[in-house]
Amino acid sequence: MRVKQLVWLRRISQGFFLFLFLFLLAESRLPQKIFLEYSVVFTSEQDIRISWPIRFFFQLDPLVGLSSLLSGHRLITGFIWGAIVLFLTMFWGRAFCGFICPLGTINHLVSRLKPSLKGDRLIRANQKSPGQKFKYFVLIALLIASVLTLNLTGLMDPISLLFRSLALAVVPSVGIGLSSFFHAMANSDIKFLNYLSYGGEVLLAPIFGYESQAYQTGWFIGLLFLFILFLNRIRPRFWCRVLCPLGALLGVFARFGLLTLKKDQEKCTNCGLCSQFCQGAACPEPGNDWQPTECITCFNCSNVCPEHALSFRLKWRLNLNKAPDMGRRAVLGGILAGVSLPFLGKLDGRVEKVSDSRLIRPPGAVPEEEFITLCQRCGLCMKVCPTNAINPTLGEAGMAGFWTPRLIMTMGYCEYTCTLCGSVCPIGAIREISVKEKIERPIKIGAAFIDRGKCLPWSGNAPCIVCEEHCPTSPKAIYLRREMVKTRNGRPLEMQLPFVDLKRCVGCGICENKCPIKGDAAIKVIAAGESRSLKNQILL
Repeated sequence: MRVKQLVWLRRISQGFFLFLFLFLLAESRLPQKIFLEYSVVFTSEQDIRISWPIRFFFQLDPLVGLSSLLSGHRLITGFIWGAIVLFLTMFWGRAFCGFICPLGTINHLVSRLKPSLKGDRLIRANQKSPGQKFKYFVLIALLIASVLTLNLTGLMDPISLLFRSLALAVVPSVGIGLSSFFHAMANSDIKFLNYLSYGGEVLLAPIFGYESQAYQTGWFIGLLFLFILFLNRIRPRFWCRVLCPLGALLGVFARFGLLTLKKDQEKCTNCGLCSQFCQGAACPEPGNDWQPTECITCFNCSNVCPEHALSFRLKWRLNLNKAPDMGRRAVLGGILAGVSLPFLGKLDGRVEKVSDSRLIRPPGAVPEEEFITLCQRCGLCMKVCPTNAINPTLGEAGMAGFWTPRLIMTMGYCEYTCTLCGSVCPIGAIREISVKEKIERPIKIGAAFIDRGKCLPWSGNAPCIVCEEHCPTSPKAIYLRREMVKTRNGRPLEMQLPFVDLKRCVGCGICENKCPIKGDAAIKVIAAGESRSLKNQILL
């Protein structure tokens, strides 16, 4: 196959996998049919599942599978796809980075879009630099931390990072902007704009949601993503060259690769075009040692060479390619960081001793110590939650649990018959449970308690039965009792006072979410009483 055909094949592959990633991202939600027929279909008789393979890219990512194996000693579902990627890397080098990785494709596009570096400056920027060793530091630190039962890989893994950034920051912010734009059009006096706004909302609602989505620290996640894109102004594909731990892992396996770059020194005119268009800073120019562990197989160097001095070949040989240039400092620093992080992450006691009452995990979540060893912090469970209840943690789970999922009941609630979060978790940190198991067992994620000083009937301010009306359990966990309370004037007044039956309460949080006392509700859900922990129980 000619090199121009390989370049076009790479571009088509990049476009296809980026579109597939965005499509699966859009489909990671409550199926539209069920949303439209909510009262009919969403029952305890049927488990709700997403038909599209939205976990595919996480299964394709060998770093996700490897870190889960090291930390949780388990093979994720579909791990064979990641194993195939590693196997193909031994033939084609880092083809995953050049042909498949959606974050790599986005960085590639941004670095080509009005580049700040041109000519000689771009050639100098595309020379191999000591900073490229840093990704091996990141890889070593993450893998050693995983061995010591703290899985932080999802913070830097490109698939997890991209999904989290798009799902929790980019898509919600674009949705909010479009919603404001359509509302402005709907409020205008021009009928054509009114109809256009209604049509736009109908078309875009399945992608951006029927209601505005909001996530704790979403602004920070978005800023980090924009910063990663901005780094392409400094060096093309800066993330892939310097920061990406998956690229480092594939670079290690690329040492066994059979793909080689053949250089013809006699034909070379030292024009510098190969270096100017090299996306991996892999030293393709004749006279320098080619770096197969840095090459992302974009084939640009061979394609742009006017003298045809460069060509790629599959070559069987006994000797391995040149080893990755990790650097002693990067290796030692990665080992030190990997050993330190698990112990530093447990100093606050959140994992082993003190449980934060606000740390309400999704239904089906495994015990906390195991949860920290498995969770990839990818945001899939947060994106798929139909009520926007699941959010990334900030300090509730300590440093070790940063950006892991928890439920914030003022933003949403756990739908009584929904088990989508467990069905999409790519790692198994949230078990895949059935609606029947969730209801009949039942699976408790916390317990509700009433702040009588704020509660309208308990404080004698007004009658209210909202929490009892919305309680979904049968029999209801919140029940009413007619009793006499005293008003400000001391006059007795009969009220229906709410009480919580802790034996029946599952901690779904709909009572807190619907409470008319907004912001800081009169009834709250805490993590105590959750099924997954024998230590965190209320009733003996």
